[in-house]
Amino acid sequence: MSPTTPFEAAPLSPAFNWRALFGWRRVRTVIIICTLLTLLLNLTYASFSFRLPMRVFGTGLVVLLAFGLTEQWPRRLPEWLARWALQVVAVGLVVPVTVFLFYKLGTDAGAPDFWKEEKRLFGFMLMSLSGMLVAPWTALTALLRQREAKVEKQANDFELERSELARQALDARMRLLTAQAQPHFLFNTLANVQALVEAGSPRAPQLLQSLTDYLRAAVPRLDGSANTLGQELELVRAYLELMQMRMPDRLAFALHIGAGVHLLRCPPMTLLTLVENAVQHGIDPSEEGGRIDVHAERQEGGRCRLRVVDTGLGLQATGGGLGTGLAALRERLLWAYGGSASLELREVAPHGVEVTIEFSEPKP
Repeated sequence: MSPTTPFEAAPLSPAFNWRALFGWRRVRTVIIICTLLTLLLNLTYASFSFRLPMRVFGTGLVVLLAFGLTEQWPRRLPEWLARWALQVVAVGLVVPVTVFLFYKLGTDAGAPDFWKEEKRLFGFMLMSLSGMLVAPWTALTALLRQREAKVEKQANDFELERSELARQALDARMRLLTAQAQPHFLFNTLANVQALVEAGSPRAPQLLQSLTDYLRAAVPRLDGSANTLGQELELVRAYLELMQMRMPDRLAFALHIGAGVHLLRCPPMTLLTLVENAVQHGIDPSEEGGRIDVHAERQEGGRCRLRVVDTGLGLQATGGGLGTGLAALRERLLWAYGGSASLELREVAPHGVEVTIEFSEPKP
């Protein structure tokens, strides 16, 4: 049953829905109202009569039928006639007609017509007026509630659609950021190889082979929307070993891996971005080189903390800010975890940088 405003017609069903005529909620409403009317009208009777509830409930069912029929029939109405108005008028008109028939057919054989008996005529008038007063208002209330339910359903549907569009936009944004990070990493790595070849290092072929092995293992993982932290740590170890071969006298590193972190999921290249940033901006530009310590530990509440501490040049290498790589990583974390993830950057005495990331594992 669809409510309508005074200016629009109800949408037409492709076929007549007979089951909708006597839906349980409608029948329940009719039963409640007819029970109350029966109790009220019974006060005018000297003694209880089964005719009264039969007439009231019978009239209620006819009103319910009129409400449902005019809701679906006729299929098309003139533009000046709203369906809601037709329903209200119909339930108002069927009341006196139905009550008249009940009184007429209920007259015993040989008895005078009910309108010739003052008491029975009074009963007819009382029941008709009561029904004509209650039925239209009940119909209007039902139409109003149906309209409110329809508006609420449309609002819920709109909110679901908006949420789905927001999720799709988030996925697209994450894919875009990941796609931007992949060439950034690959170009930096290839630039390192080029520097080794140009320097004429006798270790260049060995380094190139190590790089090939590293990329063969790393590149397929870059396509995933999320890696496990174990895979990320494996990439970090391979990357640091590669960089250590390039700078054997200037780079030392260690991985401090806590229990239960290998299966945690994280966006691809999260930890690798921190380590790469430490090499590129902290250790490589420094004449003395330095050390990189990678910490991965699981905390209470299912949160994970990743720390990369280097003893390189410090924040002066990035101008005191995050730099492009860390700024992009912060944005990726924001899109992946919302406000539950954090990225902090601080200076380490006497020189160096500590970057800390904390996040909760996303729900599958």
